[in-house]
Amino acid sequence: MNKKQLFLWSLYDFANSIVYINFVLYFAQWLVVDAGLSDFWYNAIFAVTTIMMLFTAPHLAAETDLRGGRKRWLNITTVATFVLYALTVILALKSANIWLIALVFLLGQYFYQLSFVFFNPMLDDIADTEHKSRASGIGNFASSLGFVFGILITFPFADSRLTPLLISIPVFLILALPMLMFFKDSEKQSLGNKILGPSLGSLVLIKKMIAFFAVSAAAPMLIAFFFFNDALLTVSNNYSIYLERVFHAPDTAKSILLMAILVMSAAGSWLAGWLGDKIGSLKTLKWILVAWIIILPTLALAPNFLTMAILSPIIGLFIGSVVVVTRAYLTTVLPKENMNYGFSFYTMAERFSSIVGPLTWGAIVWSMGSSPISYRIAAGSMAAFVLLGLIILSRWKRSVA
Repeated sequence: MNKKQLFLWSLYDFANSIVYINFVLYFAQWLVVDAGLSDFWYNAIFAVTTIMMLFTAPHLAAETDLRGGRKRWLNITTVATFVLYALTVILALKSANIWLIALVFLLGQYFYQLSFVFFNPMLDDIADTEHKSRASGIGNFASSLGFVFGILITFPFADSRLTPLLISIPVFLILALPMLMFFKDSEKQSLGNKILGPSLGSLVLIKKMIAFFAVSAAAPMLIAFFFFNDALLTVSNNYSIYLERVFHAPDTAKSILLMAILVMSAAGSWLAGWLGDKIGSLKTLKWILVAWIIILPTLALAPNFLTMAILSPIIGLFIGSVVVVTRAYLTTVLPKENMNYGFSFYTMAERFSSIVGPLTWGAIVWSMGSSPISYRIAAGSMAAFVLLGLIILSRWKRSVA
């Protein structure tokens, strides 16, 4: 492993987690509970982001596979994320137009998510095949630490749902800068003839996508990941709202509970990386999914906040593990010439963007009202998507060419 590259890569994951967790914990509640945006429209933000990614990310990823330049795109998307996040909070403080705030927030999510199209494949520049699960685990460990650090530095301001964002946004940019400045990308930008220009129409993009999923050994994992991680992301994105609506938990209690989850997530990331290198990342992932199929209904049936607090460390142990082994597995089955392109689909479901899960959650709450039982049903229903992902991984097998 290249330790310097790994440090810069992990520091970036640490940085973006700081701002991510504060938006999930505080801004989600401000937008839905305080500002009055419905659960359906809040979750629709993530679905729309995924659709935007679907029409842009594969094209940009294919271009960087041919031309290089993913470091340049990482820099652009990171700066755009910072600007749009900052503008979201400024508008929330100054404007009463909730739809304008939601729109800017949506654009921020888009660029945040797009940055990972170029960030995740850089794992290939850090470790060889035998150590990729471990390197991925270290990166996710840093991400989990970033979550904890993000909560700790804003904890004194937990009663204000916007002040924590004003703190975390500049911290994110400062800590992301070393990656943007010093990471050495093996894909050098080329201005040669291999350019996907404006003439590459939507029909060509669709044909390329169909061809990729028809033959790629990564296709079963990518499709399964879309379902099971979609469910886990939906639960994460609605976590603070769930605690508010079901248990009426104070913000300080939510922060403490979330920190417990994240500490265990860091441990789970390291353990999953080690186990993935020992017994194989695919086998490790299947056992993790079985655990989630049990955890999600148990979470939905938790009778009180104390039970929820007891379950939290178990949730944390498995929540960071999924990304670790999935990311490592993909770097072993995606060929170099399709590395960025393949990861563009992974990235669409990796952290913020998703479709089926949030629309299902939002539709359940919208149709049944904002009662505790509707949120419990929404949370429990996510286990069905995890089960579907596990079935795809178990039944659809494709060998590496």
